[in-house]
Amino acid sequence: MFLENTVNAKEQFGWIEVICGSMFSGKTEELIRRLKRAQFAKQRVEIFKPDIDVRYGGNRVVSHNANEILSTPVPSASNIPMLADGCDVVGVDEAQFFDDEIVSVCNALANKGVRVIVAGLDMDFKGNPFGPMPSLMATAEYVTKVHAVCTRTGNLAQFSFRKGNNDDLVLLGEVNEYEPLSRAAFYKAMGGEKTQKKGVSRPAAVNSKNKKA
Repeated sequence: MFLENTVNAKEQFGWIEVICGSMFSGKTEELIRRLKRAQFAKQRVEIFKPDIDVRYGGNRVVSHNANEILSTPVPSASNIPMLADGCDVVGVDEAQFFDDEIVSVCNALANKGVRVIVAGLDMDFKGNPFGPMPSLMATAEYVTKVHAVCTRTGNLAQFSFRKGNNDDLVLLGEVNEYEPLSRAAFYKAMGGEKTQKKGVSRPAAVNSKNKKA
């Protein structure tokens, strides 16, 4: 359960919140919700996203439910500190696409008293930890893992299955390219059963005449 930190004037440090999960799990929706609450409270808020994400235009972060918030696209994490100067709250969307420097940037902002909210995919389309997300999750005070609904089983989904044969790690897309799957559905979709059968060999039968008494 996520509990927002209380304000302690004597402790001039911020904190990091990470929102992670698969495609279509509501990561960006939750990020926008938290940021808009901060804006409503008259806090100074800025949100950043990698400039390679051009799906919804250059200066917006948009959820799959069409909820949106203005953002600043940046080519690398090193651009964020200067642009975030004077902010109370900093949001980062699609953090998995940033370079590893995003980890030190987020921690430096938190150490200066900024509340940092990061959203991103925790696993890539092969089910492996994605980019800087594991390090961000390890150093964050709060980690919220959200789930989608598996399109094949109806169970909770935490994997982002890529429908096509493109093996590029970074491939921006929506429902035409990806679908959220549960562990069992993802395992089957990736050919796990066939792989397992090919990799298992029966032990050779022991000749009873060669057994030692």
